Amino acid sequence: MKFLLVMYICSAIAGNSCKQIQVEISEFKDHYSCAINGYKFAHETISKFDREFINEYKTYIQFMCRETSSI
Repeated sequence: MKFLLVMYICSAIAGNSCKQIQVEISEFKDHYSCAINGYKFAHETISKFDREFINEYKTYIQFMCRETSSI
């Protein structure tokens, strides 16, 4: 089995929806590698925004590792 990293940038403000974002590496050999990289990419991504933007839009990053069968 392989795992796909799926990431979203979200806002906690009512009416705003999450938008999927691309990551450099999206396929991993196991859940551990996917999760570790998900946290790393989430930190790198949110760090690119300034404090005012994050506070104003209540921005956060959400990710999941989806198991997929290898072909």
